[in-house]
Amino acid sequence: MLTLCGFSASNYYNKVKLALLEKGVPFTEELAWVGGTDAQASPLGKVPYLKTPEGAVCESAVMLEYIEQKYPQNPLIPADPFAAAKVRELALFLDLHLELVARNLYPEAFFGGKVSDSVKEKTAAQLEKSVAAFAKLAKFSPFVAGDSLTLADCAAVTHLPLVSGATKLVYGKDFLAELPVRDYLKMMGERPHMQTVNADRKANMELMMSRMKAKS
Repeated sequence: MLTLCGFSASNYYNKVKLALLEKGVPFTEELAWVGGTDAQASPLGKVPYLKTPEGAVCESAVMLEYIEQKYPQNPLIPADPFAAAKVRELALFLDLHLELVARNLYPEAFFGGKVSDSVKEKTAAQLEKSVAAFAKLAKFSPFVAGDSLTLADCAAVTHLPLVSGATKLVYGKDFLAELPVRDYLKMMGERPHMQTVNADRKANMELMMSRMKAKS
């Protein structure tokens, strides 16, 4: 039995959780906040990490690859090598060039902090470039990589709302507005497993915010 460790407010946690649910892989969940992780399982203290019968695995992209190879049912990566590469390309692009860049804005967008003007300017320039490039890669037909649900969707459906929300709150402009992201998220949100993920995320977010208030 696999154990997914972390917390449901994390988009990277939910990326892995959605893959497990869509593939029908049995797993349990273990709540682990940042600062309370297993040092052996996650040497950098990050979430999520995955406990397997063979040992622990950290880094969400690696966890997804492990799950896909270990449990080939309901595949989320195409069998064709080039199609598989394009799915991985999109998933990595979403992680590195969209979410990780937009993360610079989260302190101000979501947590009541402030981000310097220089960081805002640099982040805006990077995001404009990345969004334009993402528009060339993504298909939205109806899934982000084509006509089938893939690992790229597990990244897209968890990352894109944050990119959209953060840019809207910080710049007064949704940097993803010209892409069919709203319709895509609506379609994905109708999937039963995504509804489970979203309900758990909402409940955990409330818990996380109450923890932050208690510490402040």
